[in-house]
Amino acid sequence: MVGKKNVVFGFLFLATAAALGPLMVMMYENWGAANGEKQIVVGQLQELKAGDFAEDPETLEDLTARQLAIVNAEAILAMNKVAANEFGIDFIKGGPHAHGNLEALLNIVVGIVLCFIAAPLRLKQAVSLMFIMGTLLHSGLLYLDRVFMLPWANKLLSTGVGPVLILLGLVLMGAIAAKGFRGEFVKD
Repeated sequence: MVGKKNVVFGFLFLATAAALGPLMVMMYENWGAANGEKQIVVGQLQELKAGDFAEDPETLEDLTARQLAIVNAEAILAMNKVAANEFGIDFIKGGPHAHGNLEALLNIVVGIVLCFIAAPLRLKQAVSLMFIMGTLLHSGLLYLDRVFMLPWANKLLSTGVGPVLILLGLVLMGAIAAKGFRGEFVKD
């Protein structure tokens, strides 16, 4: 069965891509702490604004330009820290997690469908390999680049070979399915 390797690969790759979920949950702990800090300093700035920046609500003394600059800088830095934490989570969520899950499921579906297609063995093997290599050269490289921060992976990813292989596989899969799809398992 040609599609068996796609099904096995798909489930194993799905496990690795899904494992990014707990990593992102751990990253949310940092985001929560940063968001708490932001609420405190932005709250202080809001109190000053409510008083028209005339006096410090704690000491009731006139604010100096330096004090106001410090409160502003702390608020800006706190908001930046929250944004940086959100970026880290989105960097993983929008790349290797989402694409990895999608391409793993695509491999599982392709593997199952290949079992129902009567086509030359070499053509079916080529389509099967296109999906596996396309996934590794797209989601796999995203994983290496964004989770393990390996710069060479981004260089290879930027060639676009992975997505091209997946798209080519989809086109070929459609063509051979149109001609050779049977409603039952096909012996290769």
